[in-house]
Amino acid sequence: MAHLAGDPMEMNGISGKKKDDLESKENLWSAILSEVQNTGNSKLPSNKSVLVLGDSESGKTTLIAKLQGVEDPKKGSGLEYAYIDVRDEYRDDHTRLGVWVLDGDPAHGHLLRYALSEESFPHTLVMLVVAMTTPWGVLDQLQSWATILQDHIDKLKFSSEELHDFKQSITKKWLDYVEPGDEMDSSAALRRTSRNMDEELGEMPLGEGILTRNLGLDVVVVVTKTDYMSTLEKDLDYRDEHLDFIQLWIRRFCLQYGAGLFYTSVKEDKNCDLLYKYLTHRIYEFPFRTPALVVEKDAVLIPSGWDNKKKISILYENMQSMKPDDYYRDVITQPGARKPVTREVETQAEDEQAFLARQQQSLQAGVPAGVRQESPMRAPPSVTKAVDRRSLDGTKPGAAGGEGVLANFFNSLLYKKTGNNNPTSPARPGEQSNNIPPVDKAVVRSDAAAELDRLTRNKKQPSLEQEPNSSEC
Repeated sequence: MAHLAGDPMEMNGISGKKKDDLESKENLWSAILSEVQNTGNSKLPSNKSVLVLGDSESGKTTLIAKLQGVEDPKKGSGLEYAYIDVRDEYRDDHTRLGVWVLDGDPAHGHLLRYALSEESFPHTLVMLVVAMTTPWGVLDQLQSWATILQDHIDKLKFSSEELHDFKQSITKKWLDYVEPGDEMDSSAALRRTSRNMDEELGEMPLGEGILTRNLGLDVVVVVTKTDYMSTLEKDLDYRDEHLDFIQLWIRRFCLQYGAGLFYTSVKEDKNCDLLYKYLTHRIYEFPFRTPALVVEKDAVLIPSGWDNKKKISILYENMQSMKPDDYYRDVITQPGARKPVTREVETQAEDEQAFLARQQQSLQAGVPAGVRQESPMRAPPSVTKAVDRRSLDGTKPGAAGGEGVLANFFNSLLYKKTGNNNPTSPARPGEQSNNIPPVDKAVVRSDAAAELDRLTRNKKQPSLEQEPNSSEC
């Protein structure tokens, strides 16, 4: 039986190949372990911060409390400091994001030196906050706080080269924006390559109106209390074109400063979580895969780098009673102070039967001699004076009879209204008898007419009553 022996050279080649494969596997594991080790050592930075600017009652404190997860926010004054816990789930790491909140009074602008210094400038994101409860002041507030911020930056001791580098960093961030889902698109990769070449040549082209006021800082504009839009539509007759006009001017402002835009509502919990994720994306480079949202009027979300003049012009189509370039305060006007509505006091008329019954009781009570009781039916002034003169003279011919006649007249009205033709009829069970003597309606009317005629004659002949008075004296 023959014994077959292999070629020594061939055996050496096989053993060398196995050795090379083993070494390559060891190098691969070493590379993986080295990458993990390097990744584990790269902790989240702890020197990052957010500077929040906005008018009073714009919702700054409530918004930060929502981002912190605090349900009972406490408002302070001057310059407040808080922090937001940030956790990286991929690296199992966490840190604290500092938050500076400046009081809404622009007079406190000098306190910015504690929140934004030369050292903290590269690590700070600025959040400009306005509220939809005062839409007429939104644009003025944004421009005012941006001016205050620019004035403070001008006071910082930066060289022109340093400021240029800060601005170039913001410009690069704007140009590097890629729509979520387009990361692997060949056209997007080609655009990025073209931008990198332009950057090497020192040229970074931007669209019209973009970053014309580059602060060198990352900026986010937050419009709070968007749930108030329904109140604007109901009470102030706002229509979709008004809300589009407001959004139009805010987006133009954001283009100038390269800012992102978020419409939020803490009350209805709209876009608050997305705002937190966007802040961690801009500050710590966490992934943010939410595209721009412009369909819902009260939940707009526009990342920095997405917008341009052409996209904004889509809002022009809905504007019928205004033009896109109209002055903001001419269209979004502040409502005047409403005067309190003065309601006229409603006069309640007394029931006719109750009034006549009350007058009857006062007449039946009688009037003592020498005391005149005012008649319920006010007589003309001349007639009253004649009766007063007769009362003072002590001569009251037919006075008692006249009051009796009037009493009978009121009784006849009462019985006419109630339809009771027999005033002396016994009372029903449970009712009180009125005990009023029977009255003849025809006689009452005749006596009343005679009494009125007598009073009229006394008015026409006052001298006949004055002569007896003078003779008695």
